[in-house]
Amino acid sequence: MTGESEMATAFFSDLLNSISDRGRQLLGLAEGPVDQKLLLSGLVDLCEQILSGRGEASGAALAREALDRYELLDADSRMSFFDTLAGNFGPDPKKLAAAAYAWTNNPGQETAADLHFAAESRRQELFRRLNRAPGGTAALVHMREALLRAVRSEPHLKTIDRDFSHLLNSWFNRGFLELRRIDWSSPALILEKIIRYEAVHQINGWDDLRRRIDPPDRRCYGFFHPALKDEPLIFVEVALTADIPGAVQPLLAEKREPLQPSSARTAVFYSISNCQDGLAGISFGNFLIKQVVEELRREQPKLERFVTLSPVPGFMAWLTKHARRHLSDVEQKLLLELEDPDWALDGNVAAQLKPVLEALAALYFVEMRDRNGRARDPVARFHLGNGARLERINWLGDRSEKGMKESAGIMVNYLYDLDEIEKNHEAYFNKGEVVAASQVRKLVRSAHKGLAAAILEAEATADTPACKSPRPTGDGTVASPAEPPPEQADTGTDAGQGAAAGKTEQQSTARVQSPAKDQAPVKDQAPVKADG
Repeated sequence: MTGESEMATAFFSDLLNSISDRGRQLLGLAEGPVDQKLLLSGLVDLCEQILSGRGEASGAALAREALDRYELLDADSRMSFFDTLAGNFGPDPKKLAAAAYAWTNNPGQETAADLHFAAESRRQELFRRLNRAPGGTAALVHMREALLRAVRSEPHLKTIDRDFSHLLNSWFNRGFLELRRIDWSSPALILEKIIRYEAVHQINGWDDLRRRIDPPDRRCYGFFHPALKDEPLIFVEVALTADIPGAVQPLLAEKREPLQPSSARTAVFYSISNCQDGLAGISFGNFLIKQVVEELRREQPKLERFVTLSPVPGFMAWLTKHARRHLSDVEQKLLLELEDPDWALDGNVAAQLKPVLEALAALYFVEMRDRNGRARDPVARFHLGNGARLERINWLGDRSEKGMKESAGIMVNYLYDLDEIEKNHEAYFNKGEVVAASQVRKLVRSAHKGLAAAILEAEATADTPACKSPRPTGDGTVASPAEPPPEQADTGTDAGQGAAAGKTEQQSTARVQSPAKDQAPVKDQAPVKADG
Protein backbone atom coordinates (compact mmCIF):
# COMPACT_ATOMS: atom_id res chain seq x y z
CA MET A 1 0.00 0.00 0.00
CA THR A 2 2.90 2.36 0.71
CA GLY A 3 4.17 1.97 -2.85
CA GLU A 4 0.73 2.67 -4.28
CA SER A 5 0.39 5.74 -2.06
CA GLU A 6 3.76 7.10 -3.18
CA MET A 7 2.86 6.51 -6.84
CA ALA A 8 -0.44 8.34 -6.36
CA THR A 9 1.32 11.25 -4.66
CA ALA A 10 3.91 11.45 -7.42
CA PHE A 11 1.20 11.35 -10.09
CA PHE A 12 -0.73 14.15 -8.38
CA SER A 13 2.43 16.24 -8.05
CA ASP A 14 3.25 15.75 -11.74
CA LEU A 15 -0.31 16.69 -12.63
CA LEU A 16 -0.08 19.93 -10.63
CA ASN A 17 3.23 20.79 -12.27
CA SER A 18 1.74 20.13 -15.68
CA ILE A 19 -1.28 22.34 -14.95
CA SER A 20 0.95 25.09 -13.59
CA ASP A 21 3.32 24.99 -16.59
CA ARG A 22 0.39 25.04 -19.00
CA GLY A 23 -1.08 28.00 -17.14
CA ARG A 24 2.20 29.91 -17.27
CA GLN A 25 2.31 29.39 -21.03
CA LEU A 26 -1.27 30.61 -21.39
CA LEU A 27 -0.59 33.68 -19.30
CA GLY A 28 2.82 34.38 -20.80
CA LEU A 29 4.40 34.81 -17.37
CA ALA A 30 8.05 35.80 -17.41
CA GLU A 31 10.69 36.01 -14.72
CA GLY A 32 9.78 38.49 -12.00
CA PRO A 33 11.53 41.87 -11.79
CA VAL A 34 14.71 42.19 -9.77
CA ASP A 35 13.89 45.56 -8.26
CA GLN A 36 12.44 44.91 -4.78
CA LYS A 37 9.76 47.61 -5.00
CA LEU A 38 8.58 46.36 -8.37
CA LEU A 39 8.81 42.78 -7.14
CA LEU A 40 6.67 43.59 -4.10
CA SER A 41 4.04 45.55 -6.00
CA GLY A 42 3.91 42.83 -8.64
CA LEU A 43 3.42 40.20 -5.94
CA VAL A 44 0.52 42.14 -4.39
CA ASP A 45 -1.07 42.49 -7.84
CA LEU A 46 -0.68 38.75 -8.40
CA CYS A 47 -2.43 38.06 -5.11
CA GLU A 48 -5.38 40.19 -6.23
CA GLN A 49 -5.45 38.34 -9.56
CA ILE A 50 -5.40 35.00 -7.77
CA LEU A 51 -8.43 35.99 -5.68
CA SER A 52 -10.38 37.26 -8.68
CA GLY A 53 -9.51 34.42 -11.07
CA ARG A 54 -11.48 31.24 -11.64
CA GLY A 55 -9.44 29.19 -14.11
CA GLU A 56 -7.77 26.04 -12.76
CA ALA A 57 -4.66 26.15 -14.95
CA SER A 58 -4.19 29.92 -14.73
CA GLY A 59 -4.87 29.83 -10.99
CA ALA A 60 -2.17 27.21 -10.35
CA ALA A 61 0.25 29.15 -12.54
CA LEU A 62 -0.46 32.45 -10.79
CA ALA A 63 -0.06 30.76 -7.41
CA ARG A 64 3.31 29.32 -8.39
CA GLU A 65 4.43 32.69 -9.78
CA ALA A 66 3.36 34.44 -6.57
CA LEU A 67 5.25 31.97 -4.38
CA ASP A 68 8.33 32.25 -6.61
CA ARG A 69 8.25 36.03 -6.32
CA TYR A 70 7.79 35.84 -2.56
CA GLU A 71 10.98 33.75 -2.34
CA LEU A 72 12.88 36.58 -4.09
CA LEU A 73 11.85 39.20 -1.52
CA ASP A 74 14.47 40.39 0.92
CA ALA A 75 13.73 40.68 4.65
CA ASP A 76 12.41 44.26 4.49
CA SER A 77 10.20 43.52 1.48
CA ARG A 78 8.78 40.42 3.20
CA MET A 79 7.87 42.56 6.18
CA SER A 80 6.14 45.00 3.84
CA PHE A 81 4.31 42.13 2.21
CA PHE A 82 3.09 40.90 5.60
CA ASP A 83 1.97 44.45 6.42
CA THR A 84 -0.04 44.49 3.20
CA LEU A 85 -1.59 41.12 3.98
CA ALA A 86 -2.60 42.40 7.41
CA GLY A 87 -3.98 45.70 6.18
CA ASN A 88 -5.50 44.98 2.76
CA PHE A 89 -6.56 41.35 2.81
CA GLY A 90 -8.91 41.21 5.76
CA PRO A 91 -12.69 40.79 5.55
CA ASP A 92 -14.62 42.98 3.12
CA PRO A 93 -15.99 45.75 5.44
CA LYS A 94 -19.13 46.37 3.39
CA LYS A 95 -20.06 42.70 3.11
CA LEU A 96 -19.33 42.15 6.80
CA ALA A 97 -21.44 45.13 7.87
CA ALA A 98 -24.33 44.04 5.66
CA ALA A 99 -24.16 40.47 6.96
CA ALA A 100 -23.99 41.65 10.58
CA TYR A 101 -27.00 43.93 9.99
CA ALA A 102 -28.96 41.08 8.37
CA TRP A 103 -28.24 38.71 11.25
CA THR A 104 -29.09 41.34 13.90
CA ASN A 105 -32.47 41.96 12.30
CA ASN A 106 -33.20 38.37 11.38
CA PRO A 107 -31.13 35.93 13.46
CA GLY A 108 -31.19 32.42 12.06
CA GLN A 109 -29.13 29.66 10.49
CA GLU A 110 -28.94 31.26 7.05
CA THR A 111 -27.99 34.76 8.19
CA ALA A 112 -25.52 33.27 10.70
CA ALA A 113 -23.85 31.34 7.88
CA ASP A 114 -23.71 34.49 5.75
CA LEU A 115 -22.13 36.37 8.66
CA HIS A 116 -19.60 33.58 9.16
CA PHE A 117 -18.42 33.67 5.55
CA ALA A 118 -18.42 37.48 5.43
CA ALA A 119 -16.20 37.60 8.54
CA GLU A 120 -13.55 35.37 6.93
CA SER A 121 -10.52 37.33 5.79
CA ARG A 122 -9.52 37.40 2.14
CA ARG A 123 -6.13 36.07 3.33
CA GLN A 124 -7.59 32.67 4.08
CA GLU A 125 -8.90 32.26 0.55
CA LEU A 126 -5.60 33.57 -0.80
CA PHE A 127 -3.67 30.93 1.17
CA ARG A 128 -6.06 28.23 -0.05
CA ARG A 129 -5.45 29.23 -3.65
CA LEU A 130 -1.69 29.52 -3.17
CA ASN A 131 -1.81 25.98 -1.85
CA ARG A 132 -2.92 24.81 -5.31
CA ALA A 133 0.55 25.49 -6.72
CA PRO A 134 3.04 22.61 -6.99
CA GLY A 135 4.90 22.59 -3.67
CA GLY A 136 2.40 25.12 -2.32
CA THR A 137 1.96 23.51 1.10
CA ALA A 138 5.70 23.44 1.81
CA ALA A 139 6.06 27.03 0.59
CA LEU A 140 3.26 28.22 2.87
CA VAL A 141 4.77 26.40 5.87
CA HIS A 142 8.04 28.24 5.20
CA MET A 143 6.15 31.51 4.77
CA ARG A 144 4.59 31.05 8.20
CA GLU A 145 8.03 30.33 9.64
CA ALA A 146 9.15 33.79 8.46
CA LEU A 147 5.89 35.29 9.73
CA LEU A 148 6.41 33.89 13.22
CA ARG A 149 9.81 35.55 13.38
CA ALA A 150 8.26 38.83 12.27
CA VAL A 151 5.46 38.62 14.86
CA ARG A 152 8.00 38.89 17.67
CA SER A 153 8.71 42.50 16.75
CA GLU A 154 5.40 43.32 15.01
CA PRO A 155 2.51 41.98 17.12
CA HIS A 156 -0.11 43.36 14.71
CA LEU A 157 0.86 40.56 12.32
CA LYS A 158 -0.74 38.03 14.67
CA THR A 159 -3.95 38.49 12.71
CA ILE A 160 -2.24 36.80 9.74
CA ASP A 161 -1.03 33.94 11.92
CA ARG A 162 -4.56 33.29 13.14
CA ASP A 163 -5.54 32.60 9.54
CA PHE A 164 -2.47 30.45 9.00
CA SER A 165 -3.13 28.47 12.18
CA HIS A 166 -6.76 27.88 11.21
CA LEU A 167 -5.81 26.47 7.81
CA LEU A 168 -2.74 24.50 8.90
CA ASN A 169 -4.68 22.81 11.69
CA SER A 170 -7.06 21.57 9.01
CA TRP A 171 -4.45 20.65 6.42
CA PHE A 172 -2.33 18.80 9.00
CA ASN A 173 -5.24 17.10 10.70
CA ARG A 174 -4.31 13.77 12.26
CA GLY A 175 -6.35 12.00 9.58
CA PHE A 176 -3.87 13.14 6.92
CA LEU A 177 -0.74 12.07 8.79
CA GLU A 178 1.10 8.82 8.14
CA LEU A 179 3.06 7.05 10.86
CA ARG A 180 6.25 5.44 9.56
CA ARG A 181 8.92 3.48 11.30
CA ILE A 182 12.34 4.89 10.45
CA ASP A 183 15.16 2.36 10.36
CA TRP A 184 18.48 1.81 8.61
CA SER A 185 16.69 0.78 5.41
CA SER A 186 14.83 4.11 5.18
CA PRO A 187 15.85 6.48 2.35
CA ALA A 188 19.09 8.32 3.00
CA LEU A 189 17.29 11.64 2.53
CA ILE A 190 15.05 10.90 5.52
CA LEU A 191 17.94 9.61 7.64
CA GLU A 192 19.90 12.78 6.92
CA LYS A 193 16.99 14.85 8.17
CA ILE A 194 16.72 12.79 11.37
CA ILE A 195 20.34 13.71 12.07
CA ARG A 196 19.71 17.35 11.26
CA TYR A 197 16.47 17.78 13.17
CA GLU A 198 17.40 15.94 16.38
CA ALA A 199 17.64 18.65 19.02
CA VAL A 200 17.39 16.85 22.33
CA HIS A 201 20.41 14.57 22.20
CA GLN A 202 22.64 15.48 19.27
CA ILE A 203 23.32 12.75 16.73
CA ASN A 204 27.02 12.73 15.83
CA GLY A 205 26.93 11.36 12.31
CA TRP A 206 25.83 8.16 10.65
CA ASP A 207 27.44 5.74 13.11
CA ASP A 208 25.63 7.37 16.01
CA LEU A 209 22.36 7.36 14.07
CA ARG A 210 22.70 3.67 13.31
CA ARG A 211 23.18 2.88 17.00
CA ARG A 212 19.85 4.60 17.68
CA ILE A 213 17.67 3.00 15.00
CA ASP A 214 19.28 -0.28 13.90
CA PRO A 215 19.70 -2.49 17.02
CA PRO A 216 16.77 -4.79 17.86
CA ASP A 217 16.00 -2.85 21.06
CA ARG A 218 15.78 0.56 19.38
CA ARG A 219 12.95 2.17 17.43
CA CYS A 220 12.26 5.45 15.68
CA TYR A 221 8.86 6.58 14.39
CA GLY A 222 7.80 9.72 12.58
CA PHE A 223 4.72 11.44 11.23
CA PHE A 224 4.71 12.37 7.54
CA HIS A 225 2.26 14.34 5.40
CA PRO A 226 1.53 13.55 1.73
CA ALA A 227 2.15 17.17 0.71
CA LEU A 228 5.65 17.15 2.27
CA LYS A 229 7.21 14.05 0.77
CA ASP A 230 10.11 12.55 2.74
CA GLU A 231 9.95 15.48 5.16
CA PRO A 232 9.27 14.33 8.74
CA LEU A 233 7.00 16.57 10.80
CA ILE A 234 7.96 15.09 14.15
CA PHE A 235 9.73 11.92 15.24
CA VAL A 236 10.30 10.00 18.45
CA GLU A 237 13.23 7.79 19.45
CA VAL A 238 12.44 4.77 21.61
CA ALA A 239 14.58 2.42 23.68
CA LEU A 240 13.30 -0.99 24.80
CA THR A 241 14.67 -1.74 28.26
CA ALA A 242 14.10 -4.06 31.19
CA ASP A 243 13.47 -1.31 33.77
CA ILE A 244 12.76 2.40 33.91
CA PRO A 245 16.08 4.18 33.22
CA GLY A 246 17.31 7.09 35.28
CA ALA A 247 20.05 8.37 32.96
CA VAL A 248 20.33 8.96 29.25
CA GLN A 249 24.05 8.34 28.67
CA PRO A 250 23.77 4.54 29.10
CA LEU A 251 20.99 4.53 26.48
CA LEU A 252 23.24 6.37 24.02
CA ALA A 253 26.48 4.55 24.86
CA GLU A 254 28.61 3.55 21.90
CA LYS A 255 29.48 0.17 23.39
CA ARG A 256 26.51 -1.48 25.00
CA GLU A 257 24.94 -4.90 24.83
CA PRO A 258 21.61 -4.78 22.96
CA LEU A 259 18.61 -6.30 24.73
CA GLN A 260 16.47 -8.85 22.98
CA PRO A 261 13.03 -7.27 22.50
CA SER A 262 11.33 -10.31 24.02
CA SER A 263 13.11 -9.52 27.30
CA ALA A 264 12.06 -5.89 27.36
CA ARG A 265 9.35 -4.76 29.77
CA THR A 266 9.69 -1.00 29.32
CA ALA A 267 9.45 1.28 26.30
CA VAL A 268 11.32 4.55 26.88
CA PHE A 269 10.57 7.66 24.81
CA TYR A 270 13.85 9.50 25.25
CA SER A 271 13.71 12.08 22.47
CA ILE A 272 10.92 13.77 20.53
CA SER A 273 11.89 16.27 17.85
CA ASN A 274 9.60 18.70 16.10
CA CYS A 275 10.97 19.31 12.62
CA GLN A 276 9.09 22.22 11.03
CA ASP A 277 9.29 25.67 12.60
CA GLY A 278 6.44 26.80 10.37
CA LEU A 279 4.11 24.29 12.08
CA ALA A 280 4.75 25.59 15.61
CA GLY A 281 1.64 25.20 17.73
CA ILE A 282 0.12 22.50 15.52
CA SER A 283 -0.41 19.47 17.74
CA PHE A 284 1.42 16.30 16.67
CA GLY A 285 3.23 14.94 19.71
CA ASN A 286 0.22 13.73 21.68
CA PHE A 287 -1.05 11.71 18.71
CA LEU A 288 2.44 10.41 17.97
CA ILE A 289 3.09 9.00 21.44
CA LYS A 290 -0.30 7.36 21.72
CA GLN A 291 -0.08 5.75 18.29
CA VAL A 292 3.48 4.54 18.88
CA VAL A 293 2.33 3.00 22.17
CA GLU A 294 -0.31 1.05 20.25
CA GLU A 295 2.25 -0.03 17.63
CA LEU A 296 4.65 -1.26 20.31
CA ARG A 297 1.92 -3.11 22.21
CA ARG A 298 1.02 -5.04 19.07
CA GLU A 299 4.63 -5.78 18.23
CA GLN A 300 5.86 -6.54 21.77
CA PRO A 301 2.91 -7.69 23.92
CA LYS A 302 5.18 -8.29 26.93
CA LEU A 303 5.82 -4.58 27.38
CA GLU A 304 4.42 -3.44 30.72
CA ARG A 305 5.50 0.19 31.05
CA PHE A 306 5.62 3.19 28.73
CA VAL A 307 7.71 6.04 30.09
CA THR A 308 9.76 9.00 29.00
CA LEU A 309 13.24 10.06 30.01
CA SER A 310 12.75 13.78 29.69
CA PRO A 311 14.92 16.88 30.09
CA VAL A 312 14.06 19.88 32.23
CA PRO A 313 15.13 22.71 29.91
CA GLY A 314 14.04 25.66 32.06
CA PHE A 315 14.97 24.51 35.55
CA MET A 316 18.29 26.33 36.01
CA ALA A 317 16.92 29.53 34.47
CA TRP A 318 13.98 29.44 36.91
CA LEU A 319 16.25 28.62 39.84
CA THR A 320 18.60 31.49 39.06
CA LYS A 321 15.96 34.11 38.30
CA HIS A 322 13.14 33.29 40.69
CA ALA A 323 13.93 30.73 43.40
CA ARG A 324 17.50 31.33 44.51
CA ARG A 325 16.92 34.54 46.47
CA HIS A 326 14.24 32.87 48.61
CA LEU A 327 16.62 30.19 49.93
CA SER A 328 18.61 30.27 53.13
CA ASP A 329 22.10 31.79 53.18
CA VAL A 330 23.59 28.32 53.56
CA GLU A 331 21.71 27.01 50.55
CA GLN A 332 22.53 30.05 48.44
CA LYS A 333 26.20 29.60 49.23
CA LEU A 334 25.98 25.90 48.35
CA LEU A 335 24.41 26.71 44.98
CA LEU A 336 27.49 28.74 44.09
CA GLU A 337 29.19 25.37 43.55
CA LEU A 338 27.10 25.04 40.38
CA GLU A 339 29.26 27.71 38.76
CA ASP A 340 32.07 25.17 38.55
CA PRO A 341 31.38 23.14 35.37
CA ASP A 342 32.98 20.08 37.01
CA TRP A 343 31.04 20.22 40.26
CA ALA A 344 29.40 16.84 39.68
CA LEU A 345 32.82 15.15 39.73
CA ASP A 346 33.26 16.11 43.39
CA GLY A 347 31.31 13.45 45.28
CA ASN A 348 31.07 15.51 48.46
CA VAL A 349 29.69 18.58 46.67
CA ALA A 350 27.23 16.48 44.66
CA ALA A 351 26.00 14.77 47.84
CA GLN A 352 25.32 18.14 49.50
CA LEU A 353 23.57 19.57 46.44
CA LYS A 354 21.38 16.54 45.77
CA PRO A 355 18.68 17.00 48.47
CA VAL A 356 18.46 20.75 47.84
CA LEU A 357 18.15 20.51 44.05
CA GLU A 358 15.81 17.52 44.09
CA ALA A 359 13.42 19.31 46.45
CA LEU A 360 13.54 22.45 44.32
CA ALA A 361 12.98 20.42 41.15
CA ALA A 362 9.94 18.73 42.70
CA LEU A 363 8.60 22.13 43.74
CA TYR A 364 9.22 23.44 40.22
CA PHE A 365 7.21 20.64 38.66
CA VAL A 366 4.33 20.36 41.10
CA GLU A 367 3.75 23.90 42.40
CA MET A 368 5.10 26.38 39.87
CA ARG A 369 2.79 27.80 37.20
CA ASP A 370 3.19 30.04 34.18
CA ARG A 371 1.12 33.18 33.63
CA ASN A 372 -1.71 31.08 32.17
CA GLY A 373 -1.88 28.79 35.16
CA ARG A 374 -0.23 25.82 33.50
CA ALA A 375 2.71 23.78 34.74
CA ARG A 376 5.74 26.01 34.34
CA ASP A 377 7.93 23.37 32.73
CA PRO A 378 7.18 23.11 28.98
CA VAL A 379 7.87 19.38 28.78
CA ALA A 380 5.66 18.80 31.81
CA ARG A 381 2.83 20.72 30.15
CA PHE A 382 2.99 18.39 27.20
CA HIS A 383 3.03 15.10 29.11
CA LEU A 384 0.62 16.10 31.85
CA GLY A 385 -1.77 17.34 29.17
CA ASN A 386 -1.45 13.91 27.55
CA GLY A 387 -2.47 12.23 30.81
CA ALA A 388 0.97 11.05 31.95
CA ARG A 389 2.06 10.96 35.59
CA LEU A 390 5.22 12.59 36.92
CA GLU A 391 6.88 9.40 38.09
CA ARG A 392 10.44 10.10 39.16
CA ILE A 393 13.10 12.80 39.38
CA ASN A 394 16.48 11.47 38.30
CA TRP A 395 19.60 12.97 39.86
CA LEU A 396 22.38 13.58 37.29
CA GLY A 397 20.38 11.82 34.60
CA ASP A 398 22.02 13.86 31.85
CA ARG A 399 25.70 14.67 32.33
CA SER A 400 26.10 16.27 28.91
CA GLU A 401 27.22 19.90 28.78
CA LYS A 402 23.73 20.94 27.69
CA GLY A 403 22.01 18.90 30.41
CA MET A 404 24.24 20.26 33.16
CA LYS A 405 23.75 23.83 31.99
CA GLU A 406 19.96 23.67 31.63
CA SER A 407 18.97 21.46 34.56
CA ALA A 408 22.04 20.64 36.66
CA GLY A 409 21.81 17.21 35.05
CA ILE A 410 18.31 16.48 36.37
CA MET A 411 15.95 14.44 34.19
CA VAL A 412 12.48 13.08 34.88
CA ASN A 413 10.34 10.09 33.97
CA TYR A 414 6.72 10.55 32.95
CA LEU A 415 4.69 7.34 33.12
CA TYR A 416 1.92 6.62 30.63
CA ASP A 417 -0.38 4.31 32.56
CA LEU A 418 -2.93 3.40 29.91
CA ASP A 419 -5.65 2.80 32.52
CA GLU A 420 -5.13 6.22 34.13
CA ILE A 421 -4.46 8.51 31.15
CA GLU A 422 -7.97 9.95 30.86
CA LYS A 423 -8.33 10.50 34.60
CA ASN A 424 -4.92 12.22 34.81
CA HIS A 425 -5.74 14.38 31.81
CA GLU A 426 -8.99 15.55 33.39
CA ALA A 427 -7.27 16.24 36.71
CA TYR A 428 -4.73 18.48 35.01
CA PHE A 429 -7.06 20.42 32.75
CA ASN A 430 -10.08 20.70 35.03
CA LYS A 431 -8.43 21.03 38.44
CA GLY A 432 -4.92 22.23 37.63
CA GLU A 433 -3.56 19.17 39.42
CA VAL A 434 -0.12 17.80 38.60
CA VAL A 435 -0.48 14.05 39.02
CA ALA A 436 2.76 12.90 40.63
CA ALA A 437 4.03 9.72 42.25
CA SER A 438 4.33 9.58 46.03
CA GLN A 439 8.13 9.81 45.92
CA VAL A 440 7.87 13.13 44.06
CA ARG A 441 5.25 14.43 46.51
CA LYS A 442 7.59 13.51 49.34
CA LEU A 443 10.32 15.65 47.78
CA VAL A 444 7.90 18.59 47.55
CA ARG A 445 7.18 18.29 51.28
CA SER A 446 10.91 18.33 52.00
CA ALA A 447 11.21 21.86 50.59
CA HIS A 448 10.94 24.80 52.96
CA LYS A 449 7.41 25.52 54.08
CA GLY A 450 6.08 28.60 52.35
CA LEU A 451 8.83 28.59 49.72
CA ALA A 452 6.44 28.00 46.81
CA ALA A 453 4.11 30.77 47.97
CA ALA A 454 7.00 33.21 48.33
CA ILE A 455 8.29 32.50 44.84
CA LEU A 456 4.85 32.75 43.26
CA GLU A 457 4.13 36.02 45.06
CA ALA A 458 7.42 37.50 43.86
CA GLU A 459 6.79 36.34 40.32
CA ALA A 460 3.33 37.90 40.34
CA THR A 461 4.92 41.35 40.59
CA ALA A 462 7.86 40.66 38.29
CA ASP A 463 8.16 41.63 34.64
CA THR A 464 7.27 38.07 33.65
CA PRO A 465 4.33 37.33 35.95
CA ALA A 466 3.28 33.86 36.94
CA CYS A 467 0.17 32.76 38.77
CA LYS A 468 -1.03 29.67 40.48
CA SER A 469 -4.37 29.32 38.78
CA PRO A 470 -6.58 26.37 39.64
CA ARG A 471 -7.36 25.75 35.99
CA PRO A 472 -4.54 25.56 33.43
CA THR A 473 -5.42 26.37 29.86
CA GLY A 474 -2.56 24.64 28.09
CA ASP A 475 -3.24 22.80 24.89
CA GLY A 476 -0.43 20.29 24.89
CA THR A 477 0.83 21.19 21.44
CA VAL A 478 4.44 20.72 20.25
CA ALA A 479 6.44 23.71 19.48
CA SER A 480 9.21 23.88 17.20
CA PRO A 481 12.77 23.77 18.40
CA ALA A 482 13.40 27.30 17.42
CA GLU A 483 12.17 29.99 19.80
CA PRO A 484 8.38 29.68 19.73
CA PRO A 485 6.25 32.64 18.68
CA PRO A 486 4.32 34.71 21.18
CA GLU A 487 1.30 32.87 22.58
CA GLN A 488 2.92 29.56 21.68
CA ALA A 489 6.19 29.83 23.53
CA ASP A 490 5.01 27.51 26.25
CA THR A 491 4.33 24.45 24.21
CA GLY A 492 6.62 21.53 24.43
CA THR A 493 6.83 17.93 23.80
CA ASP A 494 8.71 15.47 25.51
CA ALA A 495 11.31 13.26 26.17
CA GLY A 496 13.72 15.57 24.81
CA GLN A 497 12.23 18.71 25.29
CA GLY A 498 8.99 19.09 24.33
CA ALA A 499 9.71 18.97 20.56
CA ALA A 500 10.87 21.51 22.26
CA ALA A 501 10.07 24.01 24.54
CA GLY A 502 12.60 26.53 25.36
CA LYS A 503 15.27 25.28 23.09
CA THR A 504 18.04 27.13 21.54
CA GLU A 505 19.66 24.33 19.63
CA GLN A 506 21.78 25.39 16.71
CA GLN A 507 20.63 24.39 13.28
CA SER A 508 23.17 22.43 11.40
CA THR A 509 24.32 23.74 8.08
CA ALA A 510 26.76 20.94 7.44
CA ARG A 511 25.97 18.72 4.49
CA VAL A 512 25.61 15.02 5.24
CA GLN A 513 26.38 12.44 2.66
CA SER A 514 24.26 9.37 2.09
CA PRO A 515 25.25 6.35 4.17
CA ALA A 516 26.97 3.47 2.57
CA LYS A 517 25.48 0.06 3.08
CA ASP A 518 27.41 -0.43 6.27
CA GLN A 519 28.61 2.98 7.36
CA ALA A 520 29.69 6.44 6.37
CA PRO A 521 30.61 8.40 9.46
CA VAL A 522 29.92 12.10 9.59
CA LYS A 523 31.29 13.77 12.68
CA ASP A 524 30.38 17.42 12.24
CA GLN A 525 26.62 17.28 12.29
CA ALA A 526 24.90 19.54 14.81
CA PRO A 527 21.36 19.14 16.07
CA VAL A 528 18.60 21.37 14.86
CA LYS A 529 15.60 21.11 17.08
CA ALA A 530 13.76 18.81 19.20
CA ASP A 531 11.88 18.27 22.23
CA GLY A 532 11.41 15.05 23.73
